[in-house]
Amino acid sequence: MSVDPQKLLRDLFDTAIAAAHPRQVLEPYLPADRSGRVIVIGAGKAAAAMAEVVEKSWQGDVSGLVVTRYGHGANCQKIEVVEAAHPVPDAAGLAVAKRVLELVSNLNEEDRVIFLLSGGGSALLALPAEGLTLADKQQINKALLKSGATIGEMNCVRKHLSAIKGGRLAKACWPATVYTYAISDVPGDLATVIASGPTVADPSTSADALAILKRYNIEAPKEAVIDWLNNPASETVKADDPALARSHFQLIAKPQQSLEAAAVKARQAGFSPLILGDLEGESREVAKVHAGIARQIVLHGQPLKAPCVILSGGETTVTVRGNGRGGRNAEFLLSLTESLKGLPGVYALAGDTDGIDGSEENAGAYMTPSSYARAEALGLSASDELDNNNGYGYFAALDALIVTEPTRTNVNDFRAILILETAQS
Repeated sequence: MSVDPQKLLRDLFDTAIAAAHPRQVLEPYLPADRSGRVIVIGAGKAAAAMAEVVEKSWQGDVSGLVVTRYGHGANCQKIEVVEAAHPVPDAAGLAVAKRVLELVSNLNEEDRVIFLLSGGGSALLALPAEGLTLADKQQINKALLKSGATIGEMNCVRKHLSAIKGGRLAKACWPATVYTYAISDVPGDLATVIASGPTVADPSTSADALAILKRYNIEAPKEAVIDWLNNPASETVKADDPALARSHFQLIAKPQQSLEAAAVKARQAGFSPLILGDLEGESREVAKVHAGIARQIVLHGQPLKAPCVILSGGETTVTVRGNGRGGRNAEFLLSLTESLKGLPGVYALAGDTDGIDGSEENAGAYMTPSSYARAEALGLSASDELDNNNGYGYFAALDALIVTEPTRTNVNDFRAILILETAQS
């Protein structure tokens, strides 16, 4: 079989991104009646691209305000697009969150609101609860990001420290009808976890948030945070709240769809796909499991024979121990490289579908069978670089970074391990 492994891996990555892009997935889900006035609000890395679709599809009067990450904007004419910081919120996110609440206040039963939601919305739509400051949220957010907490745990804390998340935005819109269209970036695709669920009921409690802070030894910046979480007013909106009766939630894209699209592309190229699904866990540990499966395929032809490709998504975590650079995907790929040590016939790509791995400018990186030896020749130890959380530096030295620029969608991580036929297999 004649194939360019890196080109095929990149084709699979691009296919996964395209399958989740707003221009492909949003329009069919919009209300059948697209006449009359609609107010559009939104938050997330795909929010601006989603707003563009609504503008082109809506026949009546459309206006509104959405917030996205810096560099992820779009050319909207009627809906204002504001850019703010992610993953740690900034003053721009705070200001736009206040404006969004003002925009949906004092609506009536005849009003319709479209809420465009995607990954990143939790940090981008940042409005601290009563008595708390943006600095309080920033400090806790930074600590959680370094702690190894899952996205669900982080968002539980965020919801209970927020004046807008955990169903509170839907409550602010009452009695208007709210249509939420969401692109999932979380394992399990739970509406309560995607961007901290601003328009859906939240089953978690303030006691849960306190337990998470304790579990990861997160020190609250001041007593006001703990006092607020012990206050009954910190509870999020629950399922029996009548203000949610006119709030409708629709998932329009999820990681599984992107994995399935990549699997179709792989079959067309002559490779049998093995989809592992959307996964959680420490990036380096998830990589070891992938390495074990790849090794079993190469050595024993199980659970399937080469040529094949292993596909997975989801959102792993990184417990920061060193001072290096790199996001979840670089960490995964570095651990995979250390585990496989140049196993013949095995190539891999790991990248974030939003085009940004952590806070770096790259989406991810490539690994080839020669990566381990080439790095050693440059004086780089995969093990040492992993200890320093320096996946970015390692793959930059190999000229193996993937740069896409912002994709304006987000179904989180995408991983593909390509296994060619070799003498061992």
